[in-house]
Amino acid sequence: MAKRHPNILLLAIDSLRRDYMSCYGYPKPTTPQMDRLAAEGVLVENSFSAYVPTTPGYTSMLTGRDVIATQMVSLHPLGPMDPEQPTLPELLREAGYISTCVGHNDFYRGFDEYLQFSGWGGGWEQRPAPKADSLNETAIPAMERMHASGKPWLLFLRHMDPHSPYMPPAPFDTMFYSKDPCDKDLPDTMKPVFDFAPFAEYIASWLPPGIRDKDFVLAQYAGAVAYMDACIQRLITRVSELGVEEDTLIVVTSDHGETLYDHECWFDHHGLYECTLTVPLIFRWPGKVPAGVRSKAMTLEQDLLPTILDLCGLKSVAKGVKFDGKSTVPYFKDTEATPRSEFYISECTWMRKQGWRTPIWKFWEALEPDFHGKPPVELYNIVEDPEELNNLAKKEPRIVETLRGRMNAWIEKRCRETGKGNPILDHEIGLDRRIGSVAAAQKLQDHNDKK
Repeated sequence: MAKRHPNILLLAIDSLRRDYMSCYGYPKPTTPQMDRLAAEGVLVENSFSAYVPTTPGYTSMLTGRDVIATQMVSLHPLGPMDPEQPTLPELLREAGYISTCVGHNDFYRGFDEYLQFSGWGGGWEQRPAPKADSLNETAIPAMERMHASGKPWLLFLRHMDPHSPYMPPAPFDTMFYSKDPCDKDLPDTMKPVFDFAPFAEYIASWLPPGIRDKDFVLAQYAGAVAYMDACIQRLITRVSELGVEEDTLIVVTSDHGETLYDHECWFDHHGLYECTLTVPLIFRWPGKVPAGVRSKAMTLEQDLLPTILDLCGLKSVAKGVKFDGKSTVPYFKDTEATPRSEFYISECTWMRKQGWRTPIWKFWEALEPDFHGKPPVELYNIVEDPEELNNLAKKEPRIVETLRGRMNAWIEKRCRETGKGNPILDHEIGLDRRIGSVAAAQKLQDHNDKK
């Protein structure tokens, strides 16, 4: 009898900032459960979401292709995913898998079942927002149904707790901050946030009236991550109770990070700074994935699909299928090596920009006036200036031209290879967008699902 393929539990968390996870160095215990997964498996230290925001991130995860191949560069795509490019669930179906996606509609093609949960929450008066509990109430019965079928399964979960509004339930709401954030003796570090008109209404709607202290908001984000982590343990417990822990690959990653208070991109996920581009990547499969490994491989979201197929012994189902990503499995052992050292980066949400990142330098340029009034060209030495506070574009024009040349050469090569244009040139954003209420923000994010 042929050996059964492993189940796959893919935690594709929205807006999870890697440096807020204790296994990635956060000084407070925000993620003890995911830390344990990392200790029992492989943690990749240099994983990136190169194409911001949500839509290109998840599309690359599910197709193994880069942004030129998918043509998905914006939060608001101009059309559906390419029907000729198979997705992860479609490929796994060839091997007898059944699949469920929780948190997306069928824009992300190929799953057998699409389920929704309450992943946003409301304003301050409607707090808390137990997003991960709501997800579990939907996801665990789906897991049980798939398990009962006797077939291997894929469960793809889009956790939303690190996505604003950050409103975790008790005790996580006061776990990292228990003062009065409206105390008038506190410095008013929230003034610049509310002075930024495009976001002011939205952010004010889910924070306490009169808030002055930004650290309260940062603590709510940390608390939301900790709350989600505790709820993730319930998923892991159910996998164990079903008797399939040894037969289940668990993957943790994210579609992008979160800016929080950094770089004046208030409590959102835009900008091509490291806090948005860096994402977690953890693989755990007892007995099949080595334990306690930290790999320095530089990976992109397009590497996820080929890595899963490689790990599960399923590369044959993708015979003849094109991928731009590469399997990360060789770097579970050769932990100092990497499949790439530089790559193209783009964003198309509130600002339309593209650039190039190397191990030392990061360059990008705006394709239209900047939403936050930032300079049209930015260049950072990310070794000497890891917080990206010192823009060297004017001081280092030769480096700017070198990196722009590498970027343009890559774009030209990929357009020639795919027969497609650079999709970021097909969009126009402008400066008049606003978020509005929480309900309006949810509608804005979900726009792509109606395509």
